[in-house]
Amino acid sequence: MAFTKLSTTQVAFLEKHLRGTNRGMSSAQAEATYGIMNLRARMTDLRQAGLVVRKNKNTEGRTAYYISRRDTEGGQYKLYA
Repeated sequence: MAFTKLSTTQVAFLEKHLRGTNRGMSSAQAEATYGIMNLRARMTDLRQAGLVVRKNKNTEGRTAYYISRRDTEGGQYKLYA
């Protein structure tokens, strides 16, 4: 059972939650907290949309995904407080 129910699409949520924030998310975190079962597929969707997705190992040794502030064409995403 998911802790949070998403009111937007998973791709839109992940872009807003991770893009340009220097926060990462592993598959285990995505599933446990947000109910996103296949994070790898959602990251592929974001790559196909033109975003730069990086992956690193987190402290638990799992793959964590990060989304760059810039897209593949070099445009920036503006963060509004």
